[in-house]
Amino acid sequence: MTALTVFASVRQSNRPVGSVIVTIGNEFNNFFISEQQVTALLTRNGNQQLEGAEPQNLDLRALEGRLKTHPFVKDAQVYRDLGGNLHADVRQNRPIARLVHPDSDKDLYVDADGQTLPLSALYSARVVPIARVGGAPLNAQFFQDSTGYRYLEFLRYVDEHPFWRAQVAEVFVSPNGKLVFTQQVGDQRVEFGYPENISEKFAKLMVFYRQIPPALGWDTYHRVNVEFQNQIICE
Repeated sequence: MTALTVFASVRQSNRPVGSVIVTIGNEFNNFFISEQQVTALLTRNGNQQLEGAEPQNLDLRALEGRLKTHPFVKDAQVYRDLGGNLHADVRQNRPIARLVHPDSDKDLYVDADGQTLPLSALYSARVVPIARVGGAPLNAQFFQDSTGYRYLEFLRYVDEHPFWRAQVAEVFVSPNGKLVFTQQVGDQRVEFGYPENISEKFAKLMVFYRQIPPALGWDTYHRVNVEFQNQIICE
């Protein structure tokens, strides 16, 4: 068995590349990169032939590095199988929010690590938009320090909870740094305050949903404030 394994390994290592097989992980139904784009990166837009290439001419790490230059590739693995085929397994990066710019062409996505991603011509992600009111547009630097990281935690919380991901329509960062957001269902503007005690504030908002609209109707109040401890203020 050992001899057969060594023989198969040596034979595979000397075999020219057969097919190039691209696999794109898509657990979140994102479509930010296509199989054609992956192939173009691997082959330098067709300038480097991989099918039929001799093993000694392959640099698998260099091929992985090319794939990782794409902003929507979070990770990539390139390897050969026993049949001599070349596999490229790609895991996509995933945005959790859209940073709104006054010039919509300059909008950006932000991922769960606070890194910005460009918009894609292939796919528009259904994520919450967030904009700063009365200040410079949000960018990657905003989320990198300890203060900005709290806003990223707010966006991550929304993204990680399907109900809030569907309900939160648009988020605004006020000049004083407090958060306000509109809703998909209900006309109320939710005054969230600073991004702290996030889960507790959303729990209070859920209490409002369960108790107030069923009894008084969705149009009774137009402002809901959950920023103060143990209080829900409605107007």
